[in-house]
Amino acid sequence: MDYLWTPWRSTYMKAKQTSLGCIFCAAAADPADDERNLVVFRAARNFVILNRYPYTSGHLMIAPYEHVSRLNGADPETALEMISLARRAERYIEAIYLPDGLNLGMNLGEAAGAGIEQHIHMHVLPRWKGDANFMTTVGETRIVPESLDETYLKLREKFASA
Repeated sequence: MDYLWTPWRSTYMKAKQTSLGCIFCAAAADPADDERNLVVFRAARNFVILNRYPYTSGHLMIAPYEHVSRLNGADPETALEMISLARRAERYIEAIYLPDGLNLGMNLGEAAGAGIEQHIHMHVLPRWKGDANFMTTVGETRIVPESLDETYLKLREKFASA
């Protein structure tokens, strides 16, 4: 069996275990800190936030304000709005980044790969042919060609303009 190591995720996993509690609840709590927390858009029941440790430029997440660990535990209106925001994110990411495809998904529970299993969140991220290249698969290094600040400004502008 071959193993592919992703040592950069240890930073992410350690950060989620801090005494700050749930990172999604903390980010949702104070709209005045949206830029620092990378929250690009707030809807009635969910918010859109950049992944601080992205797989690609434009990697965002949609999380509900309610703290639930399973999609079926969310209010039905929250789930509907989450899908609506995912559709918007799909359009905006395609317009900004011109990807070859997109990944859209949720990992529910630690066994399913959830890095933060206590608060549901949906990932939306652009993908390009060959974006998992030598550096990622052999060099154990992810190359993201755009700063989070630049990604934040692009996506915040798109969400605000709709």
